[in-house]
Amino acid sequence: MSSAALYPDDVIAPKYAGAHDAVLVELCSELFASLPRSDQRRKGREYLQGLLGGHGRKSIRNIAAIIGGPATEQSMHHFISSSIWDWNPVRRALVRHLLRSAPPQAWVVRPMVIPKGGRHSVGVDRKFFPALGQVLNAQQAVGVWAVSEEMAAPVNWRLHLSDDWLRDDARRARAAIPDCARPESLGDCAASAFLETAGWGVPVRPVVLDVPEADTWAVVRRLRAAGVPWLVRIGSTLRLTAADPALPGCRTEGVTAHQIMTAAAGMRRPVLWSDHDAAETLRTSLAAGVRVRMPVRGVRTVPVPPPVRRAGVGDLRLLGEWEQGRSAPGELWLTDMTGLHPVALMQLSKVTRRVDRDFAEIADRVGIRDYTGRSYKGWHRHVTLASAAHTVAALGRGGGPAGGGGGVVPVPRLRVIGA
Repeated sequence: MSSAALYPDDVIAPKYAGAHDAVLVELCSELFASLPRSDQRRKGREYLQGLLGGHGRKSIRNIAAIIGGPATEQSMHHFISSSIWDWNPVRRALVRHLLRSAPPQAWVVRPMVIPKGGRHSVGVDRKFFPALGQVLNAQQAVGVWAVSEEMAAPVNWRLHLSDDWLRDDARRARAAIPDCARPESLGDCAASAFLETAGWGVPVRPVVLDVPEADTWAVVRRLRAAGVPWLVRIGSTLRLTAADPALPGCRTEGVTAHQIMTAAAGMRRPVLWSDHDAAETLRTSLAAGVRVRMPVRGVRTVPVPPPVRRAGVGDLRLLGEWEQGRSAPGELWLTDMTGLHPVALMQLSKVTRRVDRDFAEIADRVGIRDYTGRSYKGWHRHVTLASAAHTVAALGRGGGPAGGGGGVVPVPRLRVIGA
């Protein structure tokens, strides 16, 4: 089930509830160190216990019913929606814990759709979602996931707010949206979510950005300026310039990615990759990689910072994947990691499937999309604690399935961003 899929109707209590007390105790001691009062730290721990152990949707009411009843509901609602504690130090503590417990080999950035029945939840809009092919009344957020050999865990979130929300003073005031929130595209939202995470001093790892509707060049400018290697999913109509001499007829400026990959069909080779399902199923696709450049006309060139200049500066690699029996590529990716073989790049792109799996098996079941309040701060606090509950469950399942991460590409340790 994709992280953009609709909420399942048959969500049940996680089978891991109550099974990982040691992990919970260890994480809570670090996670809530920034909360100044002991009652806040206690409520944070209780909220995590409710997320891990409750049945059905993880609303504040249902969590309170597990912890202590109606009186607890009021205090828990205040703790999540109205209290003054800052979620950012909690997220940074979560990252630090994961760096020790499950060191990430890649960062995955992708959107999450949260269907809603009404119009008052912060950020909710009725619009078409290309990834689902549906018009929905929903919130949309972007998550940053740390992906290791054994697991994927969300570490940071950014709620996408439309112009309609940010220009409606009444709705903005009711949801307590901060003054610093400004209109931004979904691509800008994704880039900002990752760059905020990078500012916490995390290790440099490949950034796999799976937001096909984003403005590719705008995102690439920001990632390159940060000095991180990137693999970005793109649409078939993105215009590029082929730099590979093996592709005659595609040297014109501004040829679509689809046209270039069609010309490269003869370069396809079979690639074996892990599906990241419970059985770590091995699958085969056809893949081809072609050197490309940004079009000279119509696109402002993107400077490459000196610390990240690599062989073939100016060149990028376009990667296409074909399912067996298909004439057109099903996925297209663009990267600045031109030194990696197309096989390694395609395996790296498949870490998104581990995110899909852990989202469906853990994140959704601990209530990552279950906040029912109208508060901007309440939403952020809830997803922060749900991300922590996800980490407890993922670490407590014993390191994931046998065989580790399968197709995750090992990346040498590099400098620390922001260090």
